[in-house]
Amino acid sequence: MSTTQAGPVSQSSAWRTPAIIILCGCAIGMLGFGPRSTLGFFVQPMSHEFAWGRDVFGLAIAVQNLLWGLGQPFAGAVADRFGLFRVMCVGAVLYAGGLLLMRYSSTPLSLNIGAGVMIGFGLAGCSFNLVLSAFSKLLPPEKRGLALGAGTAAGSFGQFLFAPVGVALIDNFGWQQALTVFSGLMLLIIPLSFALSVPRAAASANATTKDDQSFTTALAEAFGHRSYVLLVLGFFTCGFQLAFITVHLPAFLVDRGISTQTGGWVIAAIGLFNIVGSLSVGYLQNYLPKRYILSTIYFTRALATLAFISFPITPFSAVAFGAISGLTWLSTVPPTSALVALMFGTRWLATLYGFAFVSHQVGGFLGVWLGGIVFERFGSYTPIWWLSILFGVLSALINLPIVEKPVARAVAQPA
Repeated sequence: MSTTQAGPVSQSSAWRTPAIIILCGCAIGMLGFGPRSTLGFFVQPMSHEFAWGRDVFGLAIAVQNLLWGLGQPFAGAVADRFGLFRVMCVGAVLYAGGLLLMRYSSTPLSLNIGAGVMIGFGLAGCSFNLVLSAFSKLLPPEKRGLALGAGTAAGSFGQFLFAPVGVALIDNFGWQQALTVFSGLMLLIIPLSFALSVPRAAASANATTKDDQSFTTALAEAFGHRSYVLLVLGFFTCGFQLAFITVHLPAFLVDRGISTQTGGWVIAAIGLFNIVGSLSVGYLQNYLPKRYILSTIYFTRALATLAFISFPITPFSAVAFGAISGLTWLSTVPPTSALVALMFGTRWLATLYGFAFVSHQVGGFLGVWLGGIVFERFGSYTPIWWLSILFGVLSALINLPIVEKPVARAVAQPA
């Protein structure tokens, strides 16, 4: 007797309901983003212990951002072709190993290998980016928008949760023990990823026949599409701003006389308010043009940064900046991912979003690296703050001409 498939998840995987998929995916996003968002709090204790300049730590995190970006499209391609579970397992092991090696790092080289190379490639394999592509493939269309927002918000909740926990662990047990704890937590990603490991045939059931194209054809089509290129260019700014703030803001606040604990709550506020921002954008993108949402986000960031650096830095202004930044923090991700799916379908979604994420992480590399270099040379982050404002305005303009409709494809004619 034949069976029919009622949805994207096969009957043999009936326990993988939409609720279970979303819950486990959000847990992965929370765990993957949490420890990475706390790395800025390790700058001062490690720099003091080993007499490093901030450019040393900045380079390691810059390498991490760059390799996360470069590894993302390849991890996405493997996940698109062979399934998500293996990719998630390798990513989680690399992430955990990188945090553990970072704990034992005593030279810039070992720091670059652990915090840079291993965590960078680990994030490519187990971060929320792959979770979002899995949501788009495994969930019915009516659940995707809010699920994309929830998956992104989960990463923000990880930031909200891990930031004060990281500060408390460092203060009470030392930075080495804090990294050991984080390393062990990353291994929880492996069992959670079972919920996203449906067979390739089931995962592709949501895709239409027009999505059945080769890897090289998909890339040629995307990079020949003006709206995709604009989307990719605009995403550069997101990475630049987020990476610079995550790594250098805690030290910037300490330089201005703000306590480390307050810095922890600023980063936590970013994560908390981005839960609101991501969920709101995930909902609003069903009703408003996504290009306008992205443009508004980038312009709001530029205005918030301008206001922050134009007035005296106080605990209140720092937390307020964190709250406003949080509303726009990762809320670029749901509309960016949704636009890629709208234009090109879901067959190569993880891959094409991965290439957009390369631009994001090249921006992140420059934001972290230049932040460290500029501070060591001038004793101030001011030039980077102004560069962040400029990039925000440019990205707000770049996203406006994006055309929100599926790419036109030739229909095969019968012989």
